[in-house]
Amino acid sequence: MNDTMPMAASSNRIMLGPLVAAIDQGTSSTRFLVFNAKTAELLSHHQVEIKQSFPKEGWVEEDPKEILQSVYECMDRTCEKLTQLNIDVSNIKAVGVTNQRETTLVWDKQTGEPLYNAIVWLDLRTQSTVERLINKTPGKNKNHLKDKTGLPISTYFSAVKLRWLMDNVEKVHEAVLSHRAMFGTVDSWLIWCLTGGKNGGVHCTDVTNASRTMLFNIHTMDWDPELCIYFDIPMGILPKVRSSSEIYGLMKSGPLTGVPISGCLGDQSAALVGQMCFKDGQAKNTYGTGCFLLKNVGTKPVMSDHGLLTTVAYKLGRDKPACYALEGSVAIAGAVVRWLKDNLGIIQTSTELEKLAADVGTSYGCYFVPAFSGLYAPYWEPSARGIICGLTQFTNRSHLAFAALEAVCFQTREILDAMNQDSGINLSQLQVDGGMTSNRLLMQLQADILCIPVVKPSMPETTALGAAMAAGAAEGVSVWSLNPEDLTEVTSEKFEPQINPEESELRYARWKKAVQRAMNWETIEPVNSGNEDTSIFSSVPLGFYILGSMFMLIGAKYIAGQKLA
Repeated sequence: MNDTMPMAASSNRIMLGPLVAAIDQGTSSTRFLVFNAKTAELLSHHQVEIKQSFPKEGWVEEDPKEILQSVYECMDRTCEKLTQLNIDVSNIKAVGVTNQRETTLVWDKQTGEPLYNAIVWLDLRTQSTVERLINKTPGKNKNHLKDKTGLPISTYFSAVKLRWLMDNVEKVHEAVLSHRAMFGTVDSWLIWCLTGGKNGGVHCTDVTNASRTMLFNIHTMDWDPELCIYFDIPMGILPKVRSSSEIYGLMKSGPLTGVPISGCLGDQSAALVGQMCFKDGQAKNTYGTGCFLLKNVGTKPVMSDHGLLTTVAYKLGRDKPACYALEGSVAIAGAVVRWLKDNLGIIQTSTELEKLAADVGTSYGCYFVPAFSGLYAPYWEPSARGIICGLTQFTNRSHLAFAALEAVCFQTREILDAMNQDSGINLSQLQVDGGMTSNRLLMQLQADILCIPVVKPSMPETTALGAAMAAGAAEGVSVWSLNPEDLTEVTSEKFEPQINPEESELRYARWKKAVQRAMNWETIEPVNSGNEDTSIFSSVPLGFYILGSMFMLIGAKYIAGQKLA
């Protein structure tokens, strides 16, 4: 990725006009990017990787202070790069925020200190809580709250993570009782800190992030008292819900002090805006840590019958209508590359994966279902776990690399099929973005498996672009026009299917078979000798021993009683 701008642009610096910046805080990295508000050209950016910790199996955490520090570092480095290019940073008129959604933080509003690590959206520690909640619903229905939230009861969303923190972290419990606790997703934490923190920081979120908590009513567009009672969460700790495009507050430190923060979108909504999917029926797929297919369904929410989520796409102004989207969420996409690199060591860099897979051009019958965090859409099956099947003595690491790329494509096919079934209209092509789209083999495989063209914009930073557009268009900033006639024409590359549909269907059918093998793998209760009943009587020999002992005692007592009589 190029961190600098073409030299020609620096000679035209006087003509650049207003600039808009975006903080893009993702699961695996933080970036700060600066765009020309008139041309949407990316001028400069900086990126810092974020460490993830895995304290226990299924747990995924990040350090809130490291996240904040990475934002400051990216901001400082980008401003230095702009200065080197003779671009005046005072031309930056607004900052937008886009973020990994659902990831849950609680901090102390008096000290400004986080009370625990951020629990990342992928985290599975709440599986037992989720199963308990589902078992309590009429008919054990995971969609019990869907009419209000658009979401199934799942480990994925913030409410159950917040409930876990309140139940299991003493500091959080005490702070809630003493009215010092603040809850937020990553956007709330960053905006609060950047606008002053404990000295008057703004505690807010936008509608897109709020709609991923299971505490937000997507019809009333506000926190729902009944949902808060259901999860036993006090409403006083929740941030104020705002639109995705308005001035929330001003930056209080660093090179951009005094610049308004005026855009906020969850990362997938930001990508939808950045891809300019403003019309009903337009869709995009983002390949990041996970994989997220969103389709704009207009100003009325549409409920899915095929395992998709109903979510708020954006609300671009206080007085503007909210738009909704159907979403297919896949937990593991780019994360599978990181796993192959960090856990198995079969590649040193992510770019090596493409070469390794291209060397063989086939998985040779090997299928990889990377259900590390269970399966998300369309199954919503937290008990699934990752499997690799179809192995022979011929299988090598190149075949596994190819199978990993195919897994991303097959998962996208599953959610695209669900979306087509829900809408009754098949997508004729798929707009894509995200870090993994630089892998040309993946893009070709995706076209082959979907049997439709895949269209990739030449400027891949659509998530950050969406946040910048929302910030620049906000009332009081108004340096970026979102009128259809003013939107910049996007240049793109198209990948056409190159295999016959019969072969594609055969491979997809075998993938579905592999998915069934991954189901119902993990149970939440400790298992004793293959039996979920953990009572001492579940052990037959021990049961006989204890029952026999009891009968002997009763018998002895009876005989003793007879003798005394």
